Amino acid sequence: MTTNSVGCRTTVLVCITCRASTEPTDSPRKGLALADATTHALGDAVDVNVLRIRCLGNCSRGLSAAIRRENSWTYVFGHLDAERDGPTLIAGARLFAESTDGLMPWRGRPDPLKRGLIARMPPLNFLGEPADPKAGAPDARADTP
Repeated sequence: MTTNSVGCRTTVLVCITCRASTEPTDSPRKGLALADATTHALGDAVDVNVLRIRCLGNCSRGLSAAIRRENSWTYVFGHLDAERDGPTLIAGARLFAESTDGLMPWRGRPDPLKRGLIARMPPLNFLGEPADPKAGAPDARADTP
């Protein structure tokens, strides 16, 4: 697990190409509206950064965003709402910024970030457990007479 000091800067990555499958292809993208709402909710905060990105590859799960922090896990969320979840993403990012173990706490996490969690990915420096190269391989003794 990573160890970060409390108050680390977090980044909210908002997909601006997201749209509902029922929206006409020429209508304004709801993902852009979510990015605007998230930036507006940020206010003058210095502990969170908001970036607009093109496509998180989570298209079947509606509006999407990710929250990351250096040397910590990254969280991907879907099924977000452009009108509701700008402040939700900022609240989650601030909660994450105060975490001491590199994980976004479950307790206190806004409900859309509980229900809408798609994935969490370890930091690049995460060592994990090495895979057993023999796992799933046929028993080596099976071919002995």
